[in-house]
Parts: sequence; structure tokens; C-alpha cells
Amino acid sequence: MPSSRARVGERSGALETGRHVLLRAPGPADVPALAELARRSRRLHRPWVYPPTTPSAVARWLEATGPTRIRLLVCRRGDGAIVGVVNVSEIVRAALQSAYLGYYAFHPFADSGYLTEGLGLVLRHAFRRLKLHRLEANIQPANIPSRRLVRRLGFRKEGFSPRYLKIGWRWRDHERWAIVRERWSPGRPASASRARKRRR
Repeated sequence: MPSSRARVGERSGALETGRHVLLRAPGPADVPALAELARRSRRLHRPWVYPPTTPSAVARWLEATGPTRIRLLVCRRGDGAIVGVVNVSEIVRAALQSAYLGYYAFHPFADSGYLTEGLGLVLRHAFRRLKLHRLEANIQPANIPSRRLVRRLGFRKEGFSPRYLKIGWRWRDHERWAIVRERWSPGRPASASRARKRRR
């Protein structure tokens, strides 16, 4: 069975490192594990997101990386387990300097606080290294955990878009949440340990 744990060499290529997790780019060696993790997490993901669940589909997802689309893995420090994925897509430069965020955790790491910390690292990477000014996350109104997550990170709700994205073969309403660099606070995201304490 494919392992969700990163190899030592892959972990050393961290783009950003936090207290409990790190960010790194996915590679071909991750394809079998990402497909298996997505299959195990179907109940967690749907109807909010439909990540690729076969090695061939994951390979196509990986090949779509480029100047306007970045794939990132959130991995647990220590053992390198892949706990989630973040997509930074539709990157526009010039006067806009903006991009869209998509993200999901894998079972059994949901509600662990790891994705909150990982998204905080993505904001740091986007604002400091990629020099972006604005990030937008589009969230289905009934996806309460995702709305709470971006609110914790300082996102503001900017509006509502009916039948905005086709997900799971249906056009679905979305709320638009966004953050600009001026509102970003590096110390704002709760650590994984603090997130666990709040649930006790």
C-alpha cells in the first residue's frame, strides 16, 4: 500500500516550515500515495471537493503545474506524513498580483489543526516569496469548517456567487473570501496544538 510519508530527501526541500508542518512541492514519487489518500478521504471531501483518486488522474493534476498554478503539500514534521493539499491557481501578475486558493485535508488529519497551520504557511509563501497582494478562496455556504478556517486566518467575506463553480457535476453556490497582504498577520494562525486544545 502506498505510504503517505515523505522521504527524507523530499522533506529537506521544504518551501516553508512551521511548528508542526511544512510545505513542499509534490513530485512523481507522491502520485500513488496521493491517489490512495484521496480514495480513503472520499467521505470527508464530498460534496465540497473532488480531488483525483487514480494515479493517472493525479499525474495529470501534477503535470498542470506551471507559472499560473502551484501545487503544494502540507506535511507533518517528524514523519513527513502528507496531511493535505493546497492549490494556488489562476495567478495574475501586473496590476492585480492575485490568485485563488483551493485546499483539502486527508483522513485522518482533518480537525487536527495541521491544515490551519499549513494554510498560514501558504499565506507567508504567497505574500513574501511570490509577492502576491491578494488571495481568494471560494467556499460553499454549507461548508462551515472551511469558512471557520479562513476566518481564523484573517480572510474577509466579500460576496456571494450563485452557481459559481461546477463541482461533482453540479453548479454550486459559493461565498467569496479574500485576504490582502496588508491584513495578513504572520502570527495569526493557531498552531496545531492550540487547535486541539480548543476541541477538548
